[in-house]
Parts: sequence; C-alpha cells; structure tokens
Amino acid sequence: MELKEWNARLHGLVIFRGLLADPVMEKLVALVDTAARLGCTAAALASAAGEFEAALFETTPNWSEYLSAAVLESENICVRRWAHGQHPAVLEGALKSELDFLQQLGGLTLEDLLSALPEAERAALAFLPRWETAETDLAAAYLKRLDQVGRKGYGMFAKYHVFTVDEGHLVPVKYPDPQRLSELPGYEREREKVIANTKALLAGMPANNVLLYGDAGTGKSSAVKAIANEYAAEGLRLVEVKKNQLYQIPDLMDSLAANPLKFILFIDDLSFTANDDNFAALKAILEGSVGGRAQNIAVYATSNRRHLIKETLTDRTGDDIHEADTRQELMSLSARFGLTVTFQRPEKARFEAILTELAKQYGVQMPLDQLLVKAEAFAIRAGGRSPRVARQFIEQCMAGVQK
Repeated sequence: MELKEWNARLHGLVIFRGLLADPVMEKLVALVDTAARLGCTAAALASAAGEFEAALFETTPNWSEYLSAAVLESENICVRRWAHGQHPAVLEGALKSELDFLQQLGGLTLEDLLSALPEAERAALAFLPRWETAETDLAAAYLKRLDQVGRKGYGMFAKYHVFTVDEGHLVPVKYPDPQRLSELPGYEREREKVIANTKALLAGMPANNVLLYGDAGTGKSSAVKAIANEYAAEGLRLVEVKKNQLYQIPDLMDSLAANPLKFILFIDDLSFTANDDNFAALKAILEGSVGGRAQNIAVYATSNRRHLIKETLTDRTGDDIHEADTRQELMSLSARFGLTVTFQRPEKARFEAILTELAKQYGVQMPLDQLLVKAEAFAIRAGGRSPRVARQFIEQCMAGVQK
C-alpha cells in the first residue's frame, strides 16, 4: 500500500474513528502524515517517529499487539448495534473493510515509512529503534469479541470494572480494592444472599436492590467490592456513587440501561436526615423511571442504620399535622430495597473463627490459644469485636507490634 493510501485510509476511518483519539494512534497518524508529505526531511521524520515510539513503548514495543488491543476495546457504532442484535448491511460492509485495513496497519514497519526518502537520508535514520510487529487475525478476534460483548464489554468497560462518578460522568478506577471473597471469613451465610442476587442479575433474571445493614466493621462494603471483583469476568461492573451525587444518577442510568453489561450502583455508608434532598433522589432511583427499572442495574447500599433516616425526639414532637404519614414515608425507604441483609457484630465463637482463618491467610506464627487471648484483649481496647478489628490485630502481629 502506498503512503498516500495509508494516510487516506487512516483519516477516513468511520467505524473505528474513535481510535484516532487514542494517544498512540494520534502519534502514528502524525508520523504517517509526515512521511506522506511532499519534501519530507529526515529530521522531520525522525522527530515524528520518536514521538510515536516514545508513546508506544510506554505500553509495549509491539505495535501489532497495541493496535489489536485498542481495536478490541473500541467503543463504536457497530458494537453498540450488535449488542442489541442489529446488523445493518452498510455497517457490516464498513466493518469488514476497516478491519482488513487495520490488520494491514498492524504490520506497518518503520521501513515502510522510510521508503519515500532517498537512500542517504534513510541511512541517516538507521539509529532509530524499530518497533516490533506480530501476526494477528484481527477480524476473527473482533468477531469473537462481538459475541462476548455481554461479558467483556467495550470501550472503558472492557478495560476497567470499577468506576466512580464525576459531574454525572463515569471515571474508571485504575487500581480498585483487590479484595476477594476468599479473604473475608466469617459472614459466608450473609454474603451468599447477596451473591445469589448478583448471579440473578448476571443471568438477566429479576434482581433486587440490596441493603446491607449492620454494625461498623462487619465487612459490608468489603463484601460488595469482593463480589464485584469475583464476577467482573462474567460482565459485572461496579459504579460507586456518593450520597451527594444521587441527583446525577438518573441520566447515567439511562445510558447504562442500553449497555449489555450488568451494573451495581454502590452507595456506601448511606443515611439521611429527615429534610435531606438526596432522599427523594434515591427514591426515584430505586423506583425506576416511567419506563420501568433497568433490568441490568441494581443498587447495593450499606448502612449502619436499619431505617436509613436519622431521627430526633424533636422530629416526633414537631408541628407536622400529618406527622405519622411523614414518618411512614421516611421509614418506607428501606422497604424499597427488595433484599435486606443484616451483618451483626460477631459473637465470641465467630470472632475466634475469623481470627483463626485470617491467621492462616497471613501466616501468623503464634500458638492459637495465645492468639485468641491477645485478640480478645485487643478487641476490648478497640471498642468491641468485628472482622475489621480482627484484621487490624492480625496485621499488627505481622508487623511485630503484638508480641
């Protein structure tokens, strides 16, 4: 393929046009533009090649692998249509054509771009490093990815599985909490209810919004994060939402409803005052829009309060004429969660079982009877038994603080 054709095909991408915003792809386009320019000099080409290679080598020295990954994770009109069973002929044709071109682009070498220069100038650029290429079958890999879009996702959802919200937009969490279910001993029965609900969500079956209620430090938040990690490969994504962001969520939910993946909207440490504006926002989210609740989204919230509302005696003796109705509305919020799972502070036997398992996980070398006695004393000083206190004690043992 001639340089001018490489250049025209790059600038004329339609299905994969979003690739042109990729930072490495931007540098490649600039390099091809430079190489195709009439009167291109060795210095100009060296500068453009250096920019491209510096960007590429931040990730990998293999251009074919980088381009393949970018193509497979690309969010584009085809992957969005395919996710809903729509295959317009014009898009199918454009997709095949562009995949064929991108397959060839993945084999592009520096020698291909230097070919337009006189031999003397090519020799002057011999010092430039050569990026690697590899054999790929991009079309087959991409069609396979389309078949797996309900589990693999596309765009940023293919790269990340945990997100936060910033001004109504999703922001990926590059280094999420790596907590695993196997690392959380002691509350298997409680977590199993949440896991079963999550599996129903992943299977496309009716799933409840979930309220994880109980004492501080019992592992409510850790359970949700660990479940998200456990089932990410099956198409589960976690979106952490702060209470003061709830009003931003309805529009976001509308966009997520069209996504083939499954989403947990996670609200940690949830509670309200009686006149909190966010109360109405959460009610709207739990009840869904006039079109009904999205079947691929569930709300998981944790709270230390069973009824979520902070009440005072003044609230009960105020001047509200229909005070009983008002209080009933406030108390009914927790009922809008179809599943409530209680995490109670562990009794002594459960606390000791948690300690024993954590000691095995961390490799603590201390006689068990001595470990349990010291841990009980530590829990008293820490304000009571909990899985969090157990883990803190074990970590102190590992650090040599507990002798």
